[in-house]
Amino acid sequence: MTGSYYQPGDETPVVSMRDVWKTYDTGQIKVDALRGVDLDIVGGEYTAIIGPSGSGKSTLMHIIGCLDVATKGTYFIDGEDVSDMTEEDLADIRNRRVGFVFQQFNLLAGLSAWRNVELPLCYAGVGAAKRKERAMTALEQVGLSDRAQHRPGELSGGQQQRVAVARALVTDPTLILADEPTGNLDSGSTRDMLGLFGELNRAGRTLLLITHDADVASSARRIVQVRDGRVTEDERRREAAQLVQEVTKR
Repeated sequence: MTGSYYQPGDETPVVSMRDVWKTYDTGQIKVDALRGVDLDIVGGEYTAIIGPSGSGKSTLMHIIGCLDVATKGTYFIDGEDVSDMTEEDLADIRNRRVGFVFQQFNLLAGLSAWRNVELPLCYAGVGAAKRKERAMTALEQVGLSDRAQHRPGELSGGQQQRVAVARALVTDPTLILADEPTGNLDSGSTRDMLGLFGELNRAGRTLLLITHDADVASSARRIVQVRDGRVTEDERRREAAQLVQEVTKR
């Protein structure tokens, strides 16, 4: 699975946002969850978006993942303008371009690991034999090929999250979007998961990690801080440790 990997010389950002606002209007009050966000993420980057509860990072994640749309501004994913797409078009973008990993593993208890991994391919209309082949390849990528026949209840929390990562990889997406992926893991499983993300990034995958945990964010090569709906810091790896220390003191 190499189609969406970053290749040196690629110039089109995977994520490109300009003056993105998200306003929630209840009829009595308007709340600006995002306020003029500009953000570019190029292929092959491993970026963490960090911020406290209510900062706007979850809203930003929803828009990047095409789970929601901006009130105003422009958003391109892999060169496609999604700002005015229909729900059907957005669903297609989500299935083709984005691999999701959530805090809750969202695995179906009655299905084996490989059956859980193949589900996005079922929605995409891929044939049965090809689905299994790609599911097994994805499980091998996350080190779980020997657990392919196990159901979620027979796996540890860390293993279940690896199955979820394999499910995110199976469509060969442009972007892996992980929302608090270590929130339900113990410290050992958290280290393993972050190690896996690092391996995937070194193999060329573009990863975006959403977290409130400064230690988790420090595993990324770039840290974007969000506060009050705005990007307030954007630091590369060499400045990342200093930024993490500052965030934890606030």
